[in-house]
Amino acid sequence: MISKKSMAADPVSKVSLKLLIDSKSNKVLFAEAGKDFVDFLFNLLSLPVGTVIKLLKSNSMVGSLGNLYESVENLSETYMQPNKKKDSLLNPRASASASGVQLFLAYDVGGKVYMCRHFHLNVADDPRAVCPHCKESMATEVPVVAPDVGKGEGSDGGFVKGVVTYMVMDDLAVKPMSTISSITLLNNFNVKEVGALQEKVVHLGMDEGLKLLKCSLQSKAVLTSVFLGKMRT
Repeated sequence: MISKKSMAADPVSKVSLKLLIDSKSNKVLFAEAGKDFVDFLFNLLSLPVGTVIKLLKSNSMVGSLGNLYESVENLSETYMQPNKKKDSLLNPRASASASGVQLFLAYDVGGKVYMCRHFHLNVADDPRAVCPHCKESMATEVPVVAPDVGKGEGSDGGFVKGVVTYMVMDDLAVKPMSTISSITLLNNFNVKEVGALQEKVVHLGMDEGLKLLKCSLQSKAVLTSVFLGKMRT
């Protein structure tokens, strides 16, 4: 479904954001981010639970859902209902995600579909199916094309507009950036010494994306945990 190798070979899959860090507490106060990072965050909400578990399974997923996933993996197809396949649980298809989200969680056209060799207008997700027209097996795999969601006139895809800079809090709360909101936040964080604030540009790729997904399920200090390597709850 998702290849780390292919991700690493694709430089456009990296997005950047600027962190504002309180060097005294070694904590991210907030991040300035563009549409690409916000689209990535919003795209997390469209992921099926099975996809989340699969992504985190090799990243020491906590809790019991990993065990449940492995149980399905190890269960023989013999015990499944004739019209059910393990793959629908292990590799669930996400709903149509935002096109233009160029990260590892972008729209997954995963699942395979098949037609008969005569290409009659029928498709199946099981190559053992029989074509109702020619009665031959539908074993010819055909490509699945992702919908071009949000690519209408005047749109550059994704979920949010790209002409805005967004403020992403350490707990992933998102809102449009403004000077007033920045000053208000510094007051809320009780920042006394402006000199203690540091800016740091970081990049989000496959590894950071997986860490962010995992931390978002465990912590309210996600950006600090992922980019400063300081796990907080």
